[in-house]
Amino acid sequence: MKSLLLALVAVSFMLPACAQNRKSPHETVSSENVSVTYGRPAKKGRDIFGALVPYGKVWRAGADEATEITFKKDGTLGGQPVKAGTYTLFVIPNEKEWTLILNSQLKQWGAYEYEKHKDKDVLKVSAPVGKTSAPVENFTIRIEGGKLIMEWDTTQASVPVS
Repeated sequence: MKSLLLALVAVSFMLPACAQNRKSPHETVSSENVSVTYGRPAKKGRDIFGALVPYGKVWRAGADEATEITFKKDGTLGGQPVKAGTYTLFVIPNEKEWTLILNSQLKQWGAYEYEKHKDKDVLKVSAPVGKTSAPVENFTIRIEGGKLIMEWDTTQASVPVS
């Protein structure tokens, strides 16, 4: 009995470390004022939005640790002012629009503790959703033409950024 208890305690300490191993490739994309660092999960034949990534629930906008967005100087996201600094970027996907959330609590693993830190939200903006011309295998974020664009599977959401 004592050895079983010790084994359970040992496993409970190992699980968080195992859970936080990166499983997906990571990338940083940048513009003149903004950079985004995120994990790039793969579709692998799965249904994505409304299934793997549920509608109406906070998502880390990528894989592994939550996505981080840095504004080198004061800027805007979705027309709303953003102070220079680094933020965690979460999204709440829905069929017709996504809500993008900037949160000042950094180094979050996924969105598992978002509720605990939601009082640190500094901005929420809406991003319209459209369809991609072809399926996108790996979740992709790019900054192009003054927009922050997120694509995966056949879904694309974009919002002005500067």
